[in-house]
Amino acid sequence: MAQRKRAATEAATISLTHPNAAGIDIGSASHFCAVPPDRDEQPVREFASFTADLQRLADWLDACNVDTVAMESTGVYWIPLYELLESRGFTVLLVNARHVKNVSGRKSDVLDCQWLQQLMSFGLLHGAFRPGDQVCVLRALTRQRATILRSQGRFVQHMQKALTQMNIQLANTISDIVGETGQKIVRAILAGERDGLALAKLKNSRIHASTEDIAKSLQGNWRGEHLFALKQAVDAFDFCVRQLLECDGQIQAQLQVLQSCQGAPAKGKKRGRARNAPKFDLRTQLFQMCGVDLTRIDGVDVTTALVVVSEVGSDMRRFASDKHFASWLGLCPGTKITGGKVMSGKTKRCANRAAQALRLAAAALRSSKSALGAYYRRMCARMDRAKAVTAAAHKLARLIYAMLTKGEEYTDRGQDYFEERYRQRVLHNLAQRAKTMGMQLVPNESPV
Repeated sequence: MAQRKRAATEAATISLTHPNAAGIDIGSASHFCAVPPDRDEQPVREFASFTADLQRLADWLDACNVDTVAMESTGVYWIPLYELLESRGFTVLLVNARHVKNVSGRKSDVLDCQWLQQLMSFGLLHGAFRPGDQVCVLRALTRQRATILRSQGRFVQHMQKALTQMNIQLANTISDIVGETGQKIVRAILAGERDGLALAKLKNSRIHASTEDIAKSLQGNWRGEHLFALKQAVDAFDFCVRQLLECDGQIQAQLQVLQSCQGAPAKGKKRGRARNAPKFDLRTQLFQMCGVDLTRIDGVDVTTALVVVSEVGSDMRRFASDKHFASWLGLCPGTKITGGKVMSGKTKRCANRAAQALRLAAAALRSSKSALGAYYRRMCARMDRAKAVTAAAHKLARLIYAMLTKGEEYTDRGQDYFEERYRQRVLHNLAQRAKTMGMQLVPNESPV
């Protein structure tokens, strides 16, 4: 009798929160869609991935009075259907496939979409974060720019390989073959110049290597096949440069669409320009979009700010607090507790581009004289480097959240302020421990 009462109580607590929900199992060639069984004689149907079939799927959902749709994030195949359903007025939730797997006996596409529909009906699924449509445009352009930069880096490696195969040891005297001096020498080689001394005279005055050393490094075998490979690598590099300029133009235009305020950011610390940063005034464009200057945070340059803003936008209302934001980034400690014992606090693995950018920014704080730099170095003294980078990136994420939500500029107090606060905390803790043991801290007035 007691068991029946307990079962009835548990059943009463589980109620339909989304009675008009549908589940879709995404595939590359077709999608399986399930609606509540009482809405159609055939509650599970298969639709091809062609645009006309996706329109038919949306019409069928509308006819079945569906208002909420849950789908798995399978590759990039979900994007066209997601955008179509969202434009048709459906509430679309993109769920993590790991949250619905490992269910015994559910291995087919038909059962998968039915399982998604049931979980969504009882409110057991949560949609992934996806920014607004205009921010998605900026995100796509920024990711495309990163792809072009990676391709450009590979072609630089191809240049270096072709030079090494000809025993041109230019990299041993010049640190960067795509800098001003390196490009002058490489293009002169492709133009037919073989005199090492003449090539060495093309160096910039800032190059520390002597003309004689550079000339010695430019004595090679000049084989035709390697020169051909060098020429193609340079042509591909130039093509990537042109593509970057086109992409930067699109990013600039999209940032102007997202402008929310006018004006320019106040002058901050003088920083060197990031090498791969866009050619336009990106700092001002980001300020006009966000209303605050994120580059005032030490370690955060314009490229880092662009990545973060393009991934999440400037509206942080989707995140209840800075802790939720850090959790979405995958920068907060994990919670794995069993029997009241903390088994692991390891940060979860998360391929988040914004988190990767913040980790790179945190690693740049190693020699910073700011409070953030002092915090990062103290973390390095307490734990290994990777964990310290994650901890510093977590702090950067919380600062960005505070700036975007409160609209206040960040002001650095300096490393001396941070060290003094840390000293006061240590003294306070020692005083509390001494008090519990019936003792009292007495300052040493004599010089140490």
